[in-house]
Amino acid sequence: MNADYLSSLIAVVVLGLIAYAGVAMAGLNGFFGVFVPYLALVLFVIGFTRRVLGWAGSAVPFRIPTTCGQEKSLPWIKQAKIDNPSTKTGVVLRMFFEVLLFRSLFRNTRATLNENGRLSYKWVLWLWAFALMFHYCFLLVVLRHLRFFTEPVPGFVKMLEGVDGMLQIGLPVMRISGVLLLVAATLLLLRRILLPKVRYISRPADYFPLFLIIGIAGTGIFMRYFTKVDVVKIKELTMGLATFHPAMVQDGIGALFYSHLFLVSILLAYIPNSKLMHMGGVFLSPTRNLANNSRAVRHINPWNHPVKVHTYEEYEDDFREKMIEAGLPVEKE
Repeated sequence: MNADYLSSLIAVVVLGLIAYAGVAMAGLNGFFGVFVPYLALVLFVIGFTRRVLGWAGSAVPFRIPTTCGQEKSLPWIKQAKIDNPSTKTGVVLRMFFEVLLFRSLFRNTRATLNENGRLSYKWVLWLWAFALMFHYCFLLVVLRHLRFFTEPVPGFVKMLEGVDGMLQIGLPVMRISGVLLLVAATLLLLRRILLPKVRYISRPADYFPLFLIIGIAGTGIFMRYFTKVDVVKIKELTMGLATFHPAMVQDGIGALFYSHLFLVSILLAYIPNSKLMHMGGVFLSPTRNLANNSRAVRHINPWNHPVKVHTYEEYEDDFREKMIEAGLPVEKE
């Protein structure tokens, strides 16, 4: 087995068992139910803010947008106004389709060599579909969980729950988003494990968050459908966290919930120092948020400080006689 994904799998399993054993055997409910979530939240806010401010303060002297179509040039040449925008409106549209619909991933292609040794490209749509399903299901799961942190529950949360459970499978009602999140995360993980080219460029930092999300989704589904947890006491705990008046709930919740909460906390604290920061970085990426107007506007590098130069004419004036004696050509005799 590949050591990269095996080590990430072991790490997630060990983290889950630590929380489970800490509550079930040592009674550390307060530590895993209050201290760890607050610590994770602080690390997330500080880390996220630091990364965003760092990107926002970075100088971008030149226009370096990624271009995926014809730029604005001669009047009779059609411009790709979204894929190669030259205006702010085009940039906004490009960011809209990129953030909400993953437009660049939709054009994903795979290069292969055919039997004749010629390079061919094939449009690969399944990665875009699974990525879209993964992100939207994740968003829906997060929004649904606002039920545990608000009282009364907002109307839009109830509406999302109604849509999410419209199939009315089983009792309690199956939430489609949770199941699809687990399926999508598993398929994205298998892509990294089974495809040799993707596995070659994958590192533990690529596997660890996927295993974390699978662990979170798996424990959540298990608590909902296969084991008993006291939802009232869970809401009592989460409402205490949300209002900064934590309640030390000792019994009735179950150790599996604390494993679930611990994995969520680890993911939250891990985000600012991982590739998951693309959720904030995509908005500050100059390859995405800049218009390609280099032909219309002159961009001067702000780092070019005034430098005293010694031109060739001045050089020749200083050394003309010596250059003539040495047989070197000069422009002025």
